[in-house]
Amino acid sequence: MAAAVAPPLCTWLVAACLSAACGDGEKENERRHRGGGVGGFFGSRRRLGSGRRGVGRSGMAMSVALHPERTAVENKKPDMKQRRVVVTGMGVVTPLGHDPDEFYNNLLRGISGISEIEAFDCSHYPTRIAGEIKSFSTDGWVAPKLAKRMDKFMQYLITAGKKALENAGITEEVMNELEKSRCGVLIGSAMGGMKVFSDAIEALRVSYKKMNPFCVPFATTNMGSAILAMDLGWMGPNYSISTACATSNFCILNAANHIRKGEADVMLCGGSDAPIIPIGLGGFVACRALSQRNSDPAKASRPWDVDRDGFVMGEGSGVLVLEELEHAKQRGAEIYAEFLGGSFTCDAYHMTEPHPEGKGVILCIENALADSGVTKEDINYINAHATSTQMGDLKEFEALNRCFGQNPQLRVNSTKSMTGHLLGAAGGIEAVAAIQAIRTGWVHPNLNLDNPEKTVCMEWWAPDCCKVTNRAKIQTGRAKSDSV
Repeated sequence: MAAAVAPPLCTWLVAACLSAACGDGEKENERRHRGGGVGGFFGSRRRLGSGRRGVGRSGMAMSVALHPERTAVENKKPDMKQRRVVVTGMGVVTPLGHDPDEFYNNLLRGISGISEIEAFDCSHYPTRIAGEIKSFSTDGWVAPKLAKRMDKFMQYLITAGKKALENAGITEEVMNELEKSRCGVLIGSAMGGMKVFSDAIEALRVSYKKMNPFCVPFATTNMGSAILAMDLGWMGPNYSISTACATSNFCILNAANHIRKGEADVMLCGGSDAPIIPIGLGGFVACRALSQRNSDPAKASRPWDVDRDGFVMGEGSGVLVLEELEHAKQRGAEIYAEFLGGSFTCDAYHMTEPHPEGKGVILCIENALADSGVTKEDINYINAHATSTQMGDLKEFEALNRCFGQNPQLRVNSTKSMTGHLLGAAGGIEAVAAIQAIRTGWVHPNLNLDNPEKTVCMEWWAPDCCKVTNRAKIQTGRAKSDSV
């Protein structure tokens, strides 16, 4: 089931912050692999002369190094003939806003997006709260006729995807210049078109003639990526991955690998889910996974807190534009981060319970660090999976402690304390949160950690947003063809 309960699948992504200036050949080796995080890595760069856009992860956790030493990991990774991957765009649809800067500003302010469910009558459910999106429109992003027929997860996906392209500065003029056969879409979903399928079952009770003729294709997890690709005319890699709560991270890492191996130049990647419907809520209630703190929704999602009583459902989408470095430089793109590497593992233990020794998570972390050429000591921020479940939170923390316990500079938080758990989309919006932390140097607070578990290291948490000490000077600017 969903990794919210404690996933058998783990994905770690690592990110690094890089200087925008190192343009000459003498510094090429120095700039190749700096900074880092775990599982998949993003690193930060800005365009020369550009203005700041504002302040402004899935598997078990996403880890990001904020502004590490420029020489910290120099020469630690073998010099491979491998193309470099950078993040040039971000798009979100979340309970805390539909713009990356608005979303991250609300996280920094400690605003909770969890409230009473309004989309349907859930008065007879023991859980009546969620990270529900109250205001959303597809106007200008999805054709009206198509929007009426498709599931919300597809609406969120297409909207977030197009917003990511806009954020990346990929205008119609730039789009016309792209080699469409080298542009792909890899945006997954854990649950797919649940409402479309549920509605079709209800219609079938009357007659098959009442069914939505698109109910089968629009219920599949890959159709969102397919529709978006058709809209854009992108003919590169196009599919989706559905691995419960690790979905977005699997998609991001696979998309990056397509670019690294020379199979694509640009990839839209991430995740989308819209599970807040009767069957979705009922299913998680039936397995007793959800918080029942209905009287105080903002206090319901409380990762690592002794009084946590389950996770809170959320919905939305998070999408990144990944681009090959030289390709991004040639079009003068703003570079937010660099993806350095990642890893996939499986606990191979239980459908919902984590391995008692955290073997899968630890192995994933170690493999991701090795792939990225980053040491454990270089990590100073982890955006954790931390869903607010009893066993999941503890086992994840124990794995983090075994890997990073000797690192007093580390900061850890859970975005889910404010958004709820977006299932397959969780890693997408948390990737955006991690990249925004790199860009700004500010880490958002972890809400509701009032009475932490005794085994939790409180030195890693801050009750309010905190500034992480920059360990390298970041120069902002516009990427040129001869410099980064």
